[in-house]
Order: sequence, then C-alpha cells, then structure tokens
Amino acid sequence: MRIVLQRVKEAKVSVEGQIVGEIAHGLLLLVGITHEDSEKDIQFLVNKVSNLRVFEDESGKMNHSIMDIGGSILSVSQFTLYGDCRKGRRPNFMDAAKPDQALPLYEKFNEELQRAGLQVETGVFGAMMDVSLVNDGPVTLILESN
Repeated sequence: MRIVLQRVKEAKVSVEGQIVGEIAHGLLLLVGITHEDSEKDIQFLVNKVSNLRVFEDESGKMNHSIMDIGGSILSVSQFTLYGDCRKGRRPNFMDAAKPDQALPLYEKFNEELQRAGLQVETGVFGAMMDVSLVNDGPVTLILESN
C-alpha cells in the first residue's frame, strides 16, 4: 500500500458536483493499493497513520498525532499512485490492484481507522472525484507498507 498523507486545515471530495466527504482539521489520505497488499499492510499503515506525529505542539514542533488532536481523516482511493512513468509517455498501471481486489482492502483500511477511534470520511471508490484541500504547512508525506 502507498499513501500520500497531507496535513490539512480542511478537505472535501465531490462526485458529480455533490460533496461526498468533508473534514475540518486533520489528514487527507490518498490511498493506493497494489496486487501484493494484504491485511498485514493495512494494519501497518493504520498504526502509522494513527500515531504519526505531524501536528504541532505548543512549541511549534511536530509532536502530536491525529489521535492526540482529535482530528479527522478524509480517505480517497487513488490507483494512480501505482502509475509507473519510467518508460514512454503514458503511465503504466499494472502495479495497481484490480478493483475487485482493491475495494475490499480499501474498505477494510477505513474500517480499521474507525476502529482505532478516528472519524473517517471517504470518497467514492472508482468514481471520478474532485478533491479540494487547504494544505496545512504544507506537510505532505509518502507512506509505504513494504
């Protein structure tokens, strides 16, 4: 699994002009799943996202996690994170999991974040989505389970 994590002041995702997920202060997660991912990858990244200290304390140092600040998560499926651009001029998406494999893993990932005590909003898997955000910092990190 591969996640692009962005610390945000606010974020929302729309499908056909309708907002389907929206958060205030928290994390926007763009979530990519490859065909080799399993429950082990989900657990690793749920733990990492939940406990990663990317929010500032009173001294301005990144010492607080999403759990510490009571923030929310907007999770958006993003198969293009596994686009390989090394050859040619068009990305190759062969490393991205097919929808029938990726959807259950994406749903399980979101359920495990909720089970950890986090408020989770999502986009619509497989839909063409418009994502809007106000990046806080900006802070943008790439997390991988392998």
